[in-house]
Amino acid sequence: MEILALVKLALDTGQLRVSETKVDIDSTPLKISDIDRNAVEEAVRIKEKVGGRVRVITALKYGPLARRQQEAESLLREVLAMGADEAYLIVDNALINSDQLLTAKAIAATIRKLGNYDLIIAGEATIDGYTSQVGPRVAAELGIPVITFVRELRVEGNKVTAKRDLEDAIQTVEAQLPVLVTVTREINVPRIPPLLQIRPP
Repeated sequence: MEILALVKLALDTGQLRVSETKVDIDSTPLKISDIDRNAVEEAVRIKEKVGGRVRVITALKYGPLARRQQEAESLLREVLAMGADEAYLIVDNALINSDQLLTAKAIAATIRKLGNYDLIIAGEATIDGYTSQVGPRVAAELGIPVITFVRELRVEGNKVTAKRDLEDAIQTVEAQLPVLVTVTREINVPRIPPLLQIRPP
């Protein structure tokens, strides 16, 4: 099973820096967006059940690039410590503060370069944007089905069964692989990797 997890290195909204009358984005640290941790955790759990490989993909959205790239690489060690096998960081000045469409196109292009995939998992939204657009837009770019707001996911053979958390109902749907799913916080409790596994060598 080839599983991809999409992660955003989001602004840490709990540590926003303020300069005079505005938020100082350049000085605000990044973190792995909370719900994207659930996406990585679910990807690793599926790998542990059925075998395969988990690759994490993220695009750097905040500058300055030189400093942020080092920060991003440090954060990606955390997803590797959670059980992901590989992590890919997309770095391009054109993506700094770009919209969701350009971000999705860059991620989809990276996925095509990586080759085969069966399942793509993303968080339902990011803590600093909450647009819920990038995952579905990536699916549209790749021409594959998307299932959003998944609170329970089961992989059996060549299909997935998902429970979707809608405002007034729980909906159960099935789809053939390959498929992209966006998950909610309710799907799992992400593991906390040991600090020694996160530290740089």
